[in-house]
Amino acid sequence: MFTGSMVALLTPLDATGEVDYVGLQKLVDHHIDAGTDAIIAVGTTGESATLTVDEHIKVVLKTLEYVDGRVPVIAGTGANATHEAITITKLFSGTGVAACLSVTPYYNKPTQEGLYQHYKAIAEATDIPQILYNVPGRTAVDLLPETVARLAKIENIIGIKDATADLSRVKKTRELCGEDFIQLSGDDATAVDFVAEGGHGVISVTANIAAADMATMFKLALSGQIDAAQEINQRLMPLHNNLFVEANPIPVKWAAHQLGLIENGDLRLPLTVLSESQQPIVKQALLDAGVL
Repeated sequence: MFTGSMVALLTPLDATGEVDYVGLQKLVDHHIDAGTDAIIAVGTTGESATLTVDEHIKVVLKTLEYVDGRVPVIAGTGANATHEAITITKLFSGTGVAACLSVTPYYNKPTQEGLYQHYKAIAEATDIPQILYNVPGRTAVDLLPETVARLAKIENIIGIKDATADLSRVKKTRELCGEDFIQLSGDDATAVDFVAEGGHGVISVTANIAAADMATMFKLALSGQIDAAQEINQRLMPLHNNLFVEANPIPVKWAAHQLGLIENGDLRLPLTVLSESQQPIVKQALLDAGVL
């Protein structure tokens, strides 16, 4: 089972805009040393939308190589065309990825039946465990618990990343899908509460910046020490909130550069470096959280 603090790993770029694989290896080692429980490669925070397919595959494979079996690696494989999501997913067959994280189709706004058929087709095309990813704020479509329950009956659909921040869904999903269906928060600010309601962990943006704190926090939360976890969580709250002052991963890449975790905060267009007006806000968040 996937539990604890799992980082939605950013993808470092060099000064020419190419993927910085030396920097990627340093990030992987940093997270393993800090106690991160799993690494998600090429999700939203990893700039999946602007990497080429070849880069996408290479970043995941290089992450697997650098991790070398020390923690699970989950590959981002979502697309808004079902055939494309299937193609990307199948490219990871036999590579050692522990699971695939597949976002709901964005922009084309399928119905609940369309979502069901989309995920069913992906799952039937592979034996790799599949984790659903519901983030309505980005995709303009909401994967409802009743649809998740239908999908949970498919053997290799094992869990969901829920970024709705609706804590009432944890209990409802557990009732519909059973205790073994993995529920992971995709909202850092409410993730400890998510675990308190019965969730299993978080796929985190904040963990890019405060890996050790996030790892400790979720060890406490999962062992029932919610009050102790919340003490850390309140200290990290400025990061949870202000790493989204502009679209993710703009602020988190700027913050990672400030901490010396990556060589620069550059992104691929249409995303641009954190604006000067927002930089003091993110810097203050780093100070308030005690990581700078």
